[in-house]
Amino acid sequence: MSRLLLCLLSLLLKPGPARGYFPEERWSPESPLLAPRTMLALLCRNSAHSLPYFLSSIENLNFPKDRIALWVATDHNADNTTAVLREWLIGVQSLYHYVEWRPQEEPRGFEDEMGPKHWTNLRYAHVMKLRQAALTAAREMWADYILFLDCDNLLTNRDTLWKLIAENRTVVAPMLESRAAYSNFWCGMTAQGYYRRTPAYMPIRKRERRGCFAVPMVHSTFLIDLRKEASQELAFHPPHPDYTWAFDDIIVFAFSARMADVQMFICNREPYGFFPVPLRVHSSLLDESDSFMHTLLEVTEKGLYNPKKPVHVRHTPVEPSRFLSVPPKHPDKMGFDEVFLINLKRRKDRRERMLHTLHEQEISCKIIAAVDGKALNVSEIEAMGIAMLPGYQDPYHGRPLTKGELGCFLSHYNIWKEIVERGLETSLVFEDDLRFEVFFKRRLQNLMHEIQTQGLDWDLIYIGRKRMQVEHPERAVPNVHNLVEADYSYWTLGYAISLQGARKLLDAQPLSKMLPVDEFLPVMYNKHPVEDYMKHFEPRDLLAFSAEPLLVFPTHYTGDAGYVSDTETSTIWDNEGQRTDWDRRRSQKTHEQAELSSEAQNSDVLQSPLDSTARDEL
Repeated sequence: MSRLLLCLLSLLLKPGPARGYFPEERWSPESPLLAPRTMLALLCRNSAHSLPYFLSSIENLNFPKDRIALWVATDHNADNTTAVLREWLIGVQSLYHYVEWRPQEEPRGFEDEMGPKHWTNLRYAHVMKLRQAALTAAREMWADYILFLDCDNLLTNRDTLWKLIAENRTVVAPMLESRAAYSNFWCGMTAQGYYRRTPAYMPIRKRERRGCFAVPMVHSTFLIDLRKEASQELAFHPPHPDYTWAFDDIIVFAFSARMADVQMFICNREPYGFFPVPLRVHSSLLDESDSFMHTLLEVTEKGLYNPKKPVHVRHTPVEPSRFLSVPPKHPDKMGFDEVFLINLKRRKDRRERMLHTLHEQEISCKIIAAVDGKALNVSEIEAMGIAMLPGYQDPYHGRPLTKGELGCFLSHYNIWKEIVERGLETSLVFEDDLRFEVFFKRRLQNLMHEIQTQGLDWDLIYIGRKRMQVEHPERAVPNVHNLVEADYSYWTLGYAISLQGARKLLDAQPLSKMLPVDEFLPVMYNKHPVEDYMKHFEPRDLLAFSAEPLLVFPTHYTGDAGYVSDTETSTIWDNEGQRTDWDRRRSQKTHEQAELSSEAQNSDVLQSPLDSTARDEL
């Protein structure tokens, strides 16, 4: 009897639809809630260069498209922004709940502006009215949220919208990264509404402090929770009756939030995305396009080829929208006879990253298989007639040459041989562990054009290095912008080399008295501090110069996450049992090099307008 009762009880308690006395009383568990109704407000001007990638990041948001309304406005364009947006909206309109399209073909500029990057009062007023129109439209359609986005912001975290909603704040922004300290929030504001530096900013910007922080200003990309009662008091236009601050849409909105007693928040719990640093008034649309392209390269550097990173800190690769026809790229050699890229075959990750980066900049290259020093044995080395420079010791470690340094030297040596064999008048050499400065291609082309115009005789031009002599400034080259005579330097990240220069390096017969390649080059232009090394090489007449400021830098420095050295981390060239993991355990060389970067600046060099644009970051 007790067993029968237990069976009946188990049937009653069995999971499944609840049972009532009558069939009509039976019910099933409730379905989940629909995603909140959200409007995305896009205000785009002169954004044709960024739209394929920006719109792709919108498509990739992990949020139901049938719960999203698009509010898209564009006007005063000097490029084909309107056509790009129209093509995209035609392709995606059936996917989204609602689309409002507000194009304005004419005029192509504002009456009082000096150029496309000039923000005048007329432009500010127009943008305020557009933002207010979007906000009003969201309220009228009973949207729960409105997300404002600038059309060059890249949300690489697909869950950004859900993450912001989960913060349950009236106004909240995802912290966006840039190539500089600039981000989309302020930590301090003066009594007059201007930006104020505070010690709180950099720990948040660097994500040393993580969370969601109260700040007086957010901009560019931010979410407003329209369900909150206080949100009804927020406005972009007209400005609040008590407003006396600068006539600027983001400051007007920050004042509105203050008067409505609404606190703004910036969140950096996770990486959310990237955006370019604003350029100055004198900048052109080409400058802006190149600046945005550099932002794409930053996304590549920090996410695309770092599969070992934890999932929550990876960035989604940004590809152009599949709903847009994107014009093909046309890579070239920038006026050089050849562009060489040195890469170890086993470093596929570096090769793919560099090829992607060069393609984005429309630079073609020839891949040179690097000599893997770790794979060479002593008998092979001796068979090539290689002998070490008598008495050579690494100046920082007191050790002989490593196999990695040997392989590095041979890789460059093979390129010098090819230059001479093919009779290449000018060549450019890249290693595969570098990153490019903004406007790289145009700055290098301008530099080489000026060198040619001035008739400068040259053998080697560093475009990336570590200047080691910092007590005295290097001599600026007269009548040539951004060029100095090179002093003692390390690294061979990138350099231009002439046919004459390659011949001089080969004629020195360095294989019979080898030292690291970045020690050999300063010897050849007579700037090495160790006389005992230089006396083995005659003549030392290499004409060496350097771009100033530099155009490429290492992807990583010692101690950085992901730092790997194939030169210093290996074994002694003639002793495979002695490992040299110097760069990690007790290296001073690379660490000291990193510290020199701020000191090694030549202030008297002629600056070009494009270089000034690169440095003029807000």
